[in-house]
Parts: sequence; C-alpha cells; structure tokens
Amino acid sequence: MSIEAPKTRDDWHALAQSLTQPLTLESRAFIDDAFVDAASGATFDTLNPATGETLARIASCDAADAELAVGHARAAFARGDWSRLAPGKRKRVMLRLAELMEAHKHELALLDTLDMGKPVSSSLGDTAGAIACLRYNAESIDKLYGEVAPTGEESLALVLREPLGVVASIVPWNFPLMMTAWKIAPALAAGNSVILKPSEKSPLSALRLAQLAREAGIPRGVFQVLPGFGHTVGKALALSMEVDCLAFTGSTGTGKQLMQYAGQSNLKRVYLECGGKSPNIIFADCRDLDRVARHAAAAIFHNQGEVCIAGSRLLVENAIREAFVERVLSCAETMQPGDPLDPASFMGAIVDEAQHRRILDYIRQGVEEGARLCAGGQAIEGQGLFIPPTVFDGVTPAMTIGREEIFGPVLSVFGFDSEEEAVAMANDSVYGLAAGLWSQDIDRIMRVTRRLQSGQVFVNNWAGGDQTVPFGGVKQSGNGRDKSHHSLEEYSELKSVWIALST
Repeated sequence: MSIEAPKTRDDWHALAQSLTQPLTLESRAFIDDAFVDAASGATFDTLNPATGETLARIASCDAADAELAVGHARAAFARGDWSRLAPGKRKRVMLRLAELMEAHKHELALLDTLDMGKPVSSSLGDTAGAIACLRYNAESIDKLYGEVAPTGEESLALVLREPLGVVASIVPWNFPLMMTAWKIAPALAAGNSVILKPSEKSPLSALRLAQLAREAGIPRGVFQVLPGFGHTVGKALALSMEVDCLAFTGSTGTGKQLMQYAGQSNLKRVYLECGGKSPNIIFADCRDLDRVARHAAAAIFHNQGEVCIAGSRLLVENAIREAFVERVLSCAETMQPGDPLDPASFMGAIVDEAQHRRILDYIRQGVEEGARLCAGGQAIEGQGLFIPPTVFDGVTPAMTIGREEIFGPVLSVFGFDSEEEAVAMANDSVYGLAAGLWSQDIDRIMRVTRRLQSGQVFVNNWAGGDQTVPFGGVKQSGNGRDKSHHSLEEYSELKSVWIALST
C-alpha cells in the first residue's frame, strides 16, 4: 500500500508502530521468486539500536542457501529471459521498480532508520538517491553502444559488451538501501543475475526491495536476497565457482579476504569499495569560515560518522586553527544525537553494541595517547546507543585515532604550516577514498587536487556529486567504482568478433 507522507515525529512513530505491531516485516530469504526460510531454519534478531527492541527474526542463510540461489541465478541467466532481453524491455522493468520505490519511499526510509539508527531525514535522502540510481542505470541501458574496429574491406571487426553472468553483491549497514542500489542497479542493467547479501545489521529494506522487484516484473532467479553473516553465506558466495563477479562495500580487512576467496575459487572479478580516513584540508585563505566550519562538522558527524568518506581528519592551517576549531565546536553543539524518528534530529543511534564499544575504545585511546579532547567523548546515558560529536585537537599522525578508521562521530584535528606539509600529511595513510580542500586560490586548488592520493576530491564542498560521476578509492580503499557509466562497464564483458568477408 502507498503511505501518506509523515511529517512530524509523532507521524513517524505512528508509521513505525503500524509496520511492526503486530510484527509484519518480511524476514525470510528471497530465492527464485519466493520468500523462504533458511535451509537450516536458523534465524538472527535484528534490533532497533535507538530502543534495543527486536524488530524481526531474520532467516540466517548459509552455504546451502548460497548454493541454491547461485543455481537459480545461473539457470535464469542461461534461460535468457533477462540476460538476452532487449535493452528497452529491461529498461521498462527497472523504471517500474523505481516507480514502486518512489511510491513506498517513506516505508523504505523508515525500515533503514529502525534497522540501523540513522535519522529518518537522512534515510529519506538515501532513498531518493537509491531511486535516482535505479533510474539513471535504467535510462543508460539502451544508450551504451558497442564498437566497430577499423579494418580493411576484407574483414569486419566488432567489439561487443555482454553481461558477466552471476553477480554477488555484499553491501554494508550504514547506507543500506542506497548502497544496495549502487551495486544491483548497474549489474541488473547490464543483464546479469544478481544475488544480494545485505548486512546482518540492516536487512529489512533489502527484503522489502525484493517484494517490489517481484512486483515490478524482474524474472524469477534474476534478483535474490540472502540475509545472513559474512563468515557463512558471504564466504560461500565468494568461494562459489558459479559466481562470476563479487561487488563489495565494507571494511578493508574483509575486502582483502574476499580477494583471497576469489583466487581460491574461479578468479571471479572482485570490485571493492573499502575503508577510508579522509583528510579535509582547510587553508587560511578561505572566505566565510563559519560556512566552512559547518561543512567540516557535517562531514564527520553526518550519519553518526558511520560513513566511508567521513572527513575524519581535519587538517587546518595553523594561522587560523584555533579560531576555526572553536567554530567547529560551536557547530558540533547543534548536531547532537536525538530520536531517529524525529525529522529534526541531525544524528541518530550507533548501529549496535559492538560498534558502540569500538568507538568508545578509540576515544579512550585518543585520550591515553595525548590528544586533547575538546568535545564529547562519553556515551549518552539512558536508552539506546548514542554518542555525541567528539572532537580531538592536537592529533599527530602517530596517534591511533589519526590513522585508523573509527566509523563513528570522532573528529581528529591536525595543524599544518605549509601546502607541502598539508599534502604530505593528507597522503600519509593506507587509505585513499576521498579528500577535501578549501581555498580561494585556484592555482593552489589545482596543484593540491592533482597531488592528493584519492579516488575523489571535493573542492570547497564535502561529498558533492551525483550519479554522473564515479565513486571509489585508491590504495587500500579499494579498486572498483560505483555510479556513472563506469560502473556499468564493470558488470559487462568485452567480446571481440573478427569476421572474414568475401571480396
């Protein structure tokens, strides 16, 4: 059913109650066009981190379910009712799915908020991004051409693009629906069969998406959803000899393990978007430092800091450092966590107890290593898993909080005196997912942009971009690209055809 747009905190709470009392959320795996229990019958609980309440008991898939789903995906690919379907017809089905997502956008946003604790206003933005991703890739299907290579009159040479086969997509919990769309939309658009493994911390929107995909007309076996854990069903998909491509967003450690599994099996393609410790460089020539400070604070505190491209390393020219940090602290005061179902809340709850402990452990380590704690630093007492914006000044590259990805609302401030020092400090990381720089000097902007070792650079903004530009990193932040036509290319295979002609 379509849901009337909720506007207030009370509206969102009423909608949440209608969806979960009595328990009506889909909790089973989606295999070959049907919702089924895991083969073992095992389940796990998915919890609301803002309240501690159990939302649903989710089917916990393992190797047996993976083998079954891969078999159905391979059979669907061989049948050709999607892989060989005319591009224009695939386009219409995917646009229909986007329309259904639009009609159910409040429900989808609510599921992500309940599941992982993000503010519902943020979840609505994610849902809009997911819908835009579906539409972009759908519209691209019938606009990607092959090639005719230059030859003499005695030959005709064609370069064709064909779908890979079976794609396994493993997505994280911090942007559940949007990351799902980034992976499955180009893979489906290219004609592949797709098996989605959502994070065990946020499976609800993926299972609702499966219902909408079936309603949109995606053929059986072409899109399947296997909830479960990485060390069980995720590992099984990565080791499968019948999976042709593995697309993953998550930690660098897990990404390395998946590459090993690919090597141990069939040398499947592996596209990784992994961790980050992104530098955000503030030069003293910036205009409107109040505006820059707001953006710098949002770059780390948005989504509770549970963001792969979070601007967690703030590099500030020492000439303005003290005054700028004061501005950031003032902004942080306005970004405190609140009820995720209140549209006015900037931050919500931390996803689960394990991540909550991890963040607090890093904060304690920062204090012990000598960084100056300027704000936050303690869990908010009471119901739910909440940590306020936390700011450390006087951080050095040798400190743990200045090097490791925390994935929480913890900002590390560094000082620098020269452009050379800023670039060296920014690049002194195993990661290279994103970087930002703020300056009014166009010559400096171009010099620094070219020297930053990063897959994407934001100039006088943070996290700018849309579906037309690729998203991904270098170094240990990964090797693949989401968004843009480049992602479509990753999910297709080149085939060269040389035809001898009679002359």
